[in-house]
Amino acid sequence: MKTKKNLGFIELLAIAIGGMVGGGIFTILGISVSMVGTLAPFAIALGGVIAWFAAYAYVKLGVYYKDEGATYAFFKRTYPSSHIAASFIGWYTIFGYISTLALYAYTFSSYAISGFDFAQNDIVRKILAILIIVLFAFINTWSVKGMGKIEDIMVYSKLIILLIISLVLISFTKTDLHSFATTIKADMSNTSFMSILIVSSITFVAYEGFQLVINAVNDMDEAEKNIPKAIYLAIVLVALIYFFIAFSATMAISADELIKNKESALANGMGNIAGDIGQNLVILGAILATSSAINGTLFGSSHQMARIADDGYLPSVLSFREDQIPKNSIIAMATIASLLIVVGGLRLILEFGSITFLLVSFLMSVANFKIREETSSSFIISLVSIIGLFIGAVLILYYEFLTNPKQLLFIFFIYIILSISAFIYAKIKGKFITPNY
Repeated sequence: MKTKKNLGFIELLAIAIGGMVGGGIFTILGISVSMVGTLAPFAIALGGVIAWFAAYAYVKLGVYYKDEGATYAFFKRTYPSSHIAASFIGWYTIFGYISTLALYAYTFSSYAISGFDFAQNDIVRKILAILIIVLFAFINTWSVKGMGKIEDIMVYSKLIILLIISLVLISFTKTDLHSFATTIKADMSNTSFMSILIVSSITFVAYEGFQLVINAVNDMDEAEKNIPKAIYLAIVLVALIYFFIAFSATMAISADELIKNKESALANGMGNIAGDIGQNLVILGAILATSSAINGTLFGSSHQMARIADDGYLPSVLSFREDQIPKNSIIAMATIASLLIVVGGLRLILEFGSITFLLVSFLMSVANFKIREETSSSFIISLVSIIGLFIGAVLILYYEFLTNPKQLLFIFFIYIILSISAFIYAKIKGKFITPNY
């Protein structure tokens, strides 16, 4: 008799959307407007196209391998003789997830205390950020089904709130469509296509998270059908959500105000046009968004960490599972993310995570191209994915070089440390381990 798994299509769709709609739309809007003006909604939506090409390889490899290790496992199994390749991509991917986990928690705490007198107290903000990670670590170690149901509630609640935010913005706008179209036309004349592509590349981090669905392969029903359905539909829905919110925000809130407030642009803008109720609505949406992102990221990435530990590229204690739940990996990820919050510099770590996920997605496309016949992948789509993701990675590095070269040097420093660690671990452990497939 076939046993029914814990996660169906609805739960998987919630994990994918929850992993993507974190703090992204609440932080990228001001930056995007500062670069391309009213073209920001279109540039952000174009980021969804980049995400779709990245997802193509993940879907094909996920259905073919059916391995909860996802990114790490796909690359390792495609290049089975290279312990160094497996170790490197494993370390990069896990620390990319840890950095985004820390950022989601920090964003949560920033919005949660924004209405209090101690909103600018960094110690309080960090304590609350750590506490929210601890809470979701407990939920994830408690029950897979419990995690899935909680994710359903949070994701679909925040989608409703985001829709309400968009409708409120549109109802309060004083800009008619004709005037707005004239502004868009002017921005098109004054904005280079290169700038739009750079914004789209930076926006990619707001779509990161769809691959978390694959980490749940051992807990899902009908993987061949549900993996592509959940991932593709989630990307389309998230792109539409981002576009609708960005479009309504740029119509209702002045560009100067969006640029001035940057990370809190949406909340401050809503406060100015709709009062405390509007601002609190955005804060509630941000809290739900970051909460579900923490939950989904912790769930998916901890499964991947356990898979890497199974093969000896991380301490074997991290591979421990109880009732299919990788409890030690969950605790380890929560602990390291908490340490990052204590140390600070989350913005730098986020940039590292953004570049990492673009590069890792590029490598996934290369791996899928290598075995495209086995995965029944299109030659054209696979090739376009490789080229597009490579260009995206180059563009974001170019942007960092132009705007913050010191930050780029710091990112390179992190890569050097991780590369040395991965190299040592591959040499010490990898050559003594028989690949575990």
